[in-house]
Amino acid sequence: MAVDTEQVPSRRQRSGGRLAVLGERDFRWFFVGYATSLFGSSMAPVAVAFAVLDGGGGGTDLGWVMAARILPIVLVMLVGGVVADRLGSRRVMLVADVLRCGVQGVFAAALAAGHAPVWVMVGLVALWGLGEGVFLPALGALVPALVARKERLPDANALLGLARSVSTVAGPATAGVVVAAYGPAAVLLVDAVTYGVGALALARLGVAAPEEPGEPESMLADLREGWSEFRSRPWLWITTVQMAFFNLLVWAPFLVLGPLTAQRALGGARGWGLVMGVYGAGAVLGGLLMLGRRPVRPLAVATAATLGWALPSAALAAGLSLLWTAAAALVAGVGSAVCGALYNSTMQRWVPADVLARVTAFGGLGAFVLGPLGLAAAGPLADRVGTASVLGFGALWQLAAGVVVLAVPAVSRRRWDEPAEPGAEGGRPGRAGRG
Repeated sequence: MAVDTEQVPSRRQRSGGRLAVLGERDFRWFFVGYATSLFGSSMAPVAVAFAVLDGGGGGTDLGWVMAARILPIVLVMLVGGVVADRLGSRRVMLVADVLRCGVQGVFAAALAAGHAPVWVMVGLVALWGLGEGVFLPALGALVPALVARKERLPDANALLGLARSVSTVAGPATAGVVVAAYGPAAVLLVDAVTYGVGALALARLGVAAPEEPGEPESMLADLREGWSEFRSRPWLWITTVQMAFFNLLVWAPFLVLGPLTAQRALGGARGWGLVMGVYGAGAVLGGLLMLGRRPVRPLAVATAATLGWALPSAALAAGLSLLWTAAAALVAGVGSAVCGALYNSTMQRWVPADVLARVTAFGGLGAFVLGPLGLAAAGPLADRVGTASVLGFGALWQLAAGVVVLAVPAVSRRRWDEPAEPGAEGGRPGRAGRG
């Protein structure tokens, strides 16, 4: 029986190869810039929240400001995918970073000058969300262009996921200290600087510029092409549907009802902070575990990792202690990093490069579109049937959905060593390239 050399690397490969992707110049530059901007952007929500509250705003004002960031992301994501495929991911991301740098700089100046009413904050945060909405689909399409050796794609995605996980733990904690010492404006100024670092890193990348278009197609035609590519891959739309219902039935209720349960039985805010902190630590651990590992069947492993997301909700529903709930969150955090790295690598390997941003946008929109509904419905539903019932149903759903998706041959049988589709990992000849 032949040994899969990617799944079972030699000792020398294991010791020196896990960070080999950082030896590739373009990826190294991007990783430094992206990790820096992630740290700043993870600090900003804390600063924005206290800017609203310190300015005399209440919960309603804070809700408007937070919604102003999320809504543009949802509205422009598909357009962002089209623009990235047309003009090149690097260009779009560079513009997005420059925009967000300017917005956060203006926001910091407005706070420092004492002229930041809620409507000004809403407008600035909406521009911030606009930048994120066009940045996210372009990100998924850029990474393959930065990695010359495609067997390193899982390592690249694991490192990017690791940067995200570390920032979600370190950023808010740092922001709290800085806000207490210097005020929200200082945090937003730091965020502006980190976006500037990200833009400088993108400007240094040597990825190829996109080809000049022949006869331009309409935005609607581009969207139809992206949708056709998305729905033609059963493994892609099936896992997207799984993620959509995860966000609706599992994650949204967990975020809403978890703090309520913690307030009653787990020691309040300190206990909930511990649970979420351990979840973040699990994601960091999962990212480290993924470095240098390329499972033969990446989608099957990614889907199996999603089973762990049932555990925190199940622990809360069962009334387990804080220790057991934190342990469940640790497993879920590990699973989130494993799933994210392998799923992104699978998309980048088997989706043609000239439609990758659009396909990424459809996948992201599909996965998160039901989330706000879940956030809004979790509380009222818990009042009718009980918190434990809502959380317990979510846990059972996640387990059942994972088993069903694993039974789909398009998911369970896809192998990393299968040939990439024509145009994947390098772009098809045509009007759009990567840049």
